[in-house]
Amino acid sequence: MDWSDSWRGAFRIELRAEAVSLAYRGWPVLPGTYPAGTENGVTKWAGRSGLELHGPIPVHRDWVDRVGTRPDQVATWWAGRSYSLLVATGHVVDAIEVGTDLGRRAAVALRSIGVPVPIAATPSGRWMFLVKSGSTLNTELANNPDVHLYGKGEYIPLPPTTMAHGVVHWRVKPQVCGWNLPDAHVVQDALVEAVHAPARYELEAV
Repeated sequence: MDWSDSWRGAFRIELRAEAVSLAYRGWPVLPGTYPAGTENGVTKWAGRSGLELHGPIPVHRDWVDRVGTRPDQVATWWAGRSYSLLVATGHVVDAIEVGTDLGRRAAVALRSIGVPVPIAATPSGRWMFLVKSGSTLNTELANNPDVHLYGKGEYIPLPPTTMAHGVVHWRVKPQVCGWNLPDAHVVQDALVEAVHAPARYELEAV
């Protein structure tokens, strides 16, 4: 076994460990497609045939029916391949996704009031604030093209999922808030504040 094979094996073990850990906490984990090289400069994704993909999607077409799978079954999904780690939103977890600049300012606003919130970031510069499921965006954020709420029928990639140009990583790990997700309105209030007072939070974020 060469180093690349060894690295892939270790990475798969890390993905499986993270998936099982989330499943034990009731998070609806799903295996997703993963990058498998490039062709003519375009990233090819493996794990599910018949589709031209631009990012990770669930391996199982019936993924909605698999939400709530037990941790022991989740462990078997990562037994042979380095599947992406996806979590279905709308069940326990939702995610409010924003661009890096707005995300950084909102994180500063939340820190200023002592509210830790799990935040994952993608290599493409999107920040995902994880919140309790069941809310909708207020009117101002719903009309903001830089904001998207992932809810029922959707899913998000979580660390250490590999993307085309890097790895999804934690800006704030769930352990920091004791795995307690905040209500969505707390994050929405911080985002609205960050939108209206960007200069203040840009200075504090430096």
